[in-house]
Amino acid sequence: MAKINSVIQKQPIMLKVVYALIPLVIASVYFYGWRSLAILAFVNVVGFLSEYIFVRGGKQKVSSAVFVTNFLFALSLPPTIPFWIAGVGIAFGVIFGKMVFGGFGRNVFNPAISGRAFIYASFGYHLSSRFVQPVGGALGGFVAWQPAVDTVSQATPLIDLAAGKAVPFLDLFIGSTAGSLGETSAVLIIITGLILMIQKTASWHIVVPGILGFLGMQSILFFSGVEGAIPPHYALFAGSILYGMMYMATDPVSSAQTTNLGRWIYGAFIGILTVLIRTFSIWPEGITFAILLANMFAPLLNYTIVETRKRQKAKAEGAA
Repeated sequence: MAKINSVIQKQPIMLKVVYALIPLVIASVYFYGWRSLAILAFVNVVGFLSEYIFVRGGKQKVSSAVFVTNFLFALSLPPTIPFWIAGVGIAFGVIFGKMVFGGFGRNVFNPAISGRAFIYASFGYHLSSRFVQPVGGALGGFVAWQPAVDTVSQATPLIDLAAGKAVPFLDLFIGSTAGSLGETSAVLIIITGLILMIQKTASWHIVVPGILGFLGMQSILFFSGVEGAIPPHYALFAGSILYGMMYMATDPVSSAQTTNLGRWIYGAFIGILTVLIRTFSIWPEGITFAILLANMFAPLLNYTIVETRKRQKAKAEGAA
């Protein structure tokens, strides 16, 4: 244990996020077999080494936050993702999403989202057209390495719904649908996300406006008859919006954290932009790019609100 502590910087708040993700890891094995656990293990090794290479020269420690990045990234991948693409993605996320900015606490962008966006744009076929239906059966993937290869499909519930096909709402809620490893089970994401918010590890001031903004914009487009806009309640439980809002948008480093007003604006921006990207772009899932764009504007948002309040306070004191 002492040797581990000499290499890894213990960050209790980050470890809480890892613990909260364990139910999603177990669910990924149940739905998609033990290969999902192998992907997670591989991503953790590559992600750890990517940060270790950067910090060892300066005699620093690897942050516990890297394991949060590893878990979040791995659980956002399709079950059939080739191991080498997963490795390239996490290495890019850790190195170019965090370490080039100076390491933990200095990164502008969420590292897990950065890695996902990179392979999403670079290896689109594997990220958008290699989904599988869950293993099925009472024991599910606990008795299988992966789902049968003949179940590979381009369709996820989000794509099917946009095409006008019916998807059982209960399947979306439980998670027994095609999708990424840790993003299909809405009920588990909601429960674990609520635990993090109760513990104040994740800010509800980001999650709540994000979901409200998402539902509001989705409702406007759907009830206006916009082509491709699906019913709001289905849209919320299909795709990555819940996973992204609960775990990635609330990143304490790359999100707007200076004021509650900034958090509300930041969260609502992500929710609204996710809907617009989903509906009007070629990308079926919009949360990845919505969070990256919000990350980009978070420092400016923080600065603007703080400076505006300073000026208002100084003006009020002058008038008094």
